Amino acid sequence: MRRATSTDRRWLVVILALAAGLRLWHLNAPLWHDEIDTLVSHVRLGWGEMLQSYSMNHHYLHSIAAKISVTMFGEAPWAVRLPAMLFGLATIWASWVLAREIAGTAIAHVTALLLALSYHEIWFSQNARGYTGLAFFSTLGLLMFLRGMNAPDRRTWLLFALCLAGAVFTHLTGAFFFVALGLVWLAVAAARAARGTLAAPVVRLPFLGFLTGGLIAALLYLPVLPSLLHTVSAVSDTSAVDLMKEYQNPVWTAFEAIRTGIGDAGVLVPAVGAAVLTLCILGAVSLRRAAPLFAPSVALHILLTTVLLMAVGMRIWPRFYFVDIGLLMILIVAGVRLSCTILGRIAGGEQVTRALWVIGVVLMALISAWLAKRNYDFPKQDLAGAYAFVEAQRKPGDRAIALGYAGRNFAYYGADWPVVYTDEEYRAALAAPGTVFVVAGFPERVFRDIPRFAADIGLGDGSDVCDPGRPAATVLKVARCFGGTLGDGNVLVFRRD
Repeated sequence: MRRATSTDRRWLVVILALAAGLRLWHLNAPLWHDEIDTLVSHVRLGWGEMLQSYSMNHHYLHSIAAKISVTMFGEAPWAVRLPAMLFGLATIWASWVLAREIAGTAIAHVTALLLALSYHEIWFSQNARGYTGLAFFSTLGLLMFLRGMNAPDRRTWLLFALCLAGAVFTHLTGAFFFVALGLVWLAVAAARAARGTLAAPVVRLPFLGFLTGGLIAALLYLPVLPSLLHTVSAVSDTSAVDLMKEYQNPVWTAFEAIRTGIGDAGVLVPAVGAAVLTLCILGAVSLRRAAPLFAPSVALHILLTTVLLMAVGMRIWPRFYFVDIGLLMILIVAGVRLSCTILGRIAGGEQVTRALWVIGVVLMALISAWLAKRNYDFPKQDLAGAYAFVEAQRKPGDRAIALGYAGRNFAYYGADWPVVYTDEEYRAALAAPGTVFVVAGFPERVFRDIPRFAADIGLGDGSDVCDPGRPAATVLKVARCFGGTLGDGNVLVFRRD
């Protein structure tokens, strides 16, 4: 492929500048549950303490980067999120390089633009967690893998090894992506061996890359290995008693991933899913000659991740597939390009194809921009707003209690509210007379964990709890509902006088 021209690079700089602006806007919005947990339980610790034990909430490489950022700039939300934002921008760059190499400059530019405007890419770039870092290392690792399989050389596979180690040290699920690549490598080697065309570098150098990357990752985790093994072994136990059983259903995961991107669109969700799948298949067809291993690698990672998470009984969060968004975007854009080519040939030729392609790009960009604006409608989870509201409303002698796992996060803002997790604790807390504010984060989970609370707010009458026109409940009245872009991210405040 020809080298990128100065014009190509200028377009990339413009796209990255747009992406940076969209990610800096509202970067200082209030932190949500997982971000606060990461800050309080890891980033605030000393360097030695921070690396003494393993936690599912601890994305190690991101936590190290966040600690450096906080040390330099303080604990403002934007500083805690800065590493995620930078990795998000780096992921767009890596996706551009990958797309240009396998699909050409035009598709690379469009892919990068759509990622810059992507709701999910912006959301995770403003999320103080390691998912954008995981996406960066995975995307760059796939680029090195494809290069190394096409023209094996030691430098490429050593860079691949560093990507593998970086992904796995960011999050354990990073191993799934590189296991998928390992399976693709073995399948290619087996096919070539069967044809009698297997060359030694296709065996030796990839093996070196996988082995080196795995060893580096193992050494990085060595200080917390006992804690890691204990935590991972207990995952299925905690999932088994989780009342939110839908979280372990891959169909729910697919619907939730689409729903968060387009909003509560009802019947449009499966339609969008079908359209995305169709375009991905068309994209795979269009790239089968230039990059025959690309689409199979992406598909195998999605399948393998789903199978492994189901096998260990773990919750199948949509975020475990975030690394695939940029890769799927390449397939979608390639699929749109192929669709335009087919329709152009049917309708009359190359000019029609070009016109359809321009219209398709403009429509994709407009739709992405329209969906992206939802990132700015609310914080991810407005715990800060709920805390400020309750404290402003409370009079001397009034009490406040917090329900569910998000309840402990209010201590970050200085609250001394008791945290209630069970029905028995809730009944005891409300037994005392007087005015009490009841605050629920992750309300859908709280409704199941504390049935008495659900009954006290009149949840069973079929109306929206936050609808200002609904009949007042007999026990608890809605004081305020704080919206959030996080799934189940609303924070509800009720009052009993």
